[in-house]
Amino acid sequence: MLDPIVVDLGYGALPHTTLELADRLARVKPGLRVIGIEIDPERVASAQASATDRVSFIRGGFEIPLPDNRTADVIRAFNVLRQYDEPEVADIWARVQKRLSPGGIFLDGTCDEIGRVATWVSLGVNGPESFTVAMRLAELESPSIAAERLVKALIHRNVDGEPIHRFLAELDRHWTVSAPLQVYSPSQRWIATVRAMKESGWPVQGTAAAWRLGEITVDWDAVAPLR
Repeated sequence: MLDPIVVDLGYGALPHTTLELADRLARVKPGLRVIGIEIDPERVASAQASATDRVSFIRGGFEIPLPDNRTADVIRAFNVLRQYDEPEVADIWARVQKRLSPGGIFLDGTCDEIGRVATWVSLGVNGPESFTVAMRLAELESPSIAAERLVKALIHRNVDGEPIHRFLAELDRHWTVSAPLQVYSPSQRWIATVRAMKESGWPVQGTAAAWRLGEITVDWDAVAPLR
C-alpha cells in the first residue's frame, strides 16, 4: 500500500507551513509524505534545502503535478484562492478535486497572518461538504471577526439576505447571550454558543471536544451563496 500524500499548495515565500504540517502529521501518521507546491521556481529552489525523505517541494499550481501522476489524500491551500476573482473559484475547485484520491479532502482556507482567525471549506471529490470557522478564544471579542477572513467563495456574500451573513449574525448573538459563562473560561462560553447554534437548527457537525478548540463546522449547503 502506498504511503498517503498530503499537499501544501501555495506555501509562499518560505516553506514554514509545509514543514510544520509535516511535523504535526507525522505524530499521528508517521509514514505519510508531505509535498509543498509553489508556482514560483525560485521559491521551490530555495525550499529544496529543507527537503527530507518525507518532505519535498515541486513547482506547480492547481494541476497538482505529483510524481508518477499520484493523487493526493489531502490538499491544503490557505490564502491562495483569495488572490483570484470569485467567478474563478468554482473552476479552480473542480480542477483540484480531480487530483484527490477516493475519500480525499481539499481544504480551501483563509487565515490571518498568525493563524488566530481562520475559515475554510472542506471539499471531497464530488464538491464542497462543510464550512468551518476557527478562532483563538482567549482574546475573542466577537465571532463575526471571521468575516474579514472568509474564503473567496463567501467573502463578497456577507450581505443581508445571504446565508453566511445570517450565520455570522446568529453566531454573534449566541456568543453575547453566553457571556456569563466567560467567568469559567472562553471555551465554556464557546461550547455553549455552538450548542445554541445547533439547537436553533444550524447543521453543526462534531462534538464539544472539537468545539472547545474554538471551531464550528456546518454543512456547506447551510452557508453556500444564493444563486
